[in-house]
Amino acid sequence: MNQEAQSLAVKRAQVEFHNFASLGEPERALRVYAEENVRRGAIIRNHLEFLGDMTPYLEIGANAGHSSYMLSNEFGADGFASDISADSLRHGIVLMDKWGLQKAPVRITADALHLPFADNSLRCVMAFQMLSQFMNIEAIFLEVKRVLAPGGVFLFAEEPLRRKLSLRLYRCPYWDTMKPWERKLYEWGLLGYLVRDVIGAAQEEGFGIRQNHSMELKDWHALIVRHFGEHEFELFVPERGWGERVVKNIARKIDKHGSDWVPARLLGGTLAAACKKAGPAQAVEPSAPFESRLQCPDCGGKMALDPEQTLYCQQCPYKAPIEGNVYNLLRSADKKELYPGDREDVIDFSLPAHAKQLGEGWSDLEGQYGNKYRWIGARATAKLTNIRKQPQKLRVRGHAHANWFAAGPAPQIAIQINGAPLRTWTMERTGLFILEADLPDAPFYDVAIEATPTWQFPPDDRVFTVTLSMLRLDPQ
Repeated sequence: MNQEAQSLAVKRAQVEFHNFASLGEPERALRVYAEENVRRGAIIRNHLEFLGDMTPYLEIGANAGHSSYMLSNEFGADGFASDISADSLRHGIVLMDKWGLQKAPVRITADALHLPFADNSLRCVMAFQMLSQFMNIEAIFLEVKRVLAPGGVFLFAEEPLRRKLSLRLYRCPYWDTMKPWERKLYEWGLLGYLVRDVIGAAQEEGFGIRQNHSMELKDWHALIVRHFGEHEFELFVPERGWGERVVKNIARKIDKHGSDWVPARLLGGTLAAACKKAGPAQAVEPSAPFESRLQCPDCGGKMALDPEQTLYCQQCPYKAPIEGNVYNLLRSADKKELYPGDREDVIDFSLPAHAKQLGEGWSDLEGQYGNKYRWIGARATAKLTNIRKQPQKLRVRGHAHANWFAAGPAPQIAIQINGAPLRTWTMERTGLFILEADLPDAPFYDVAIEATPTWQFPPDDRVFTVTLSMLRLDPQ
């Protein structure tokens, strides 16, 4: 079941996307995190009585951990922030200073399908806008139910509801990457009748993160009642412009209870739900050491903490030192693939030794935490080695600035491998992008990246095209 829920390639894409998502724009990221916490805090308050004691809590898919900081500081709970991206969690450390926070959650890199927590060890598990990144959402429900103590609550929110009234013509971009006519339709409340997914799906799908937007309200309801004893719902149905406002009002009149159930089926929206695990409430010692709640990701043994603050398994050789205030508790096989470190088939700009594989045409390193990147001009070169000795594909991660699109003809990126053309891409939108192409069999690859048109930003005298943050080889 877990294998079907999310592939290793998607996990790799999530690590890359979340490491790079704020693109050296910490102030913009902080504003978004603050806005999300306002919404999420309101949902938590609406269900406080149902939630009860939230210590110890776990937030899965926490990104920078901003909502976990809210739980610890605003709601006085103690617990854990987990995400598959270690750099996202490290990036969140700046919140302590910027927001003047006193308490921090324990930050752990973890896979939501294999949580490194003992059975019945938590009082509350929270997830915001992350369940739809799994093709088998029930696999997450089973894992959450395992780690929750009886009487514990699973609160999830911002999960998309599939709408019936849509032609599903294409995936929806983010607002800042929409074209003028898309923005106008969005403001009128008409874009949702054309696109197949929620806003932003195009970028994450293009990055390799698969989106599961197949769940209607009845599907979520069936899944919840199958696994939890009690629940509370909260529906958020869009009402953008006259195009959605009119239909929503009509649908409410059709609903025999005058609720948002029929509007949610027709227009979609998002769902929040608080789900209580069946059985007599079981006490969970709130002051127990955090390591006592953990289990080894490899063998399931008990974890302990040594004087150097390294977590180690008491049954097998597994160890997880603290790195930048984050513990990486992925299974050893996944950690090796998702966090390979300095390796000749990966040029990861967030790693210190990456520069030795770069050739000409790269600007100085910029960004912070995992969001390290370099600008290129008209041409840049690099070298990768095929250490796997099997057919490979090239994966290039970057960002297209709005100035590039204003500089002239449609922007293009052309890549040559060992002196021969590989492929040319025409870029259609600003924002994050991934370029992938299968490679001919060879022991090593001299990579040449050419981009047009160039642009400048006075008084800076450099010539710009795009920002890049990673080049790597992956199995075909």
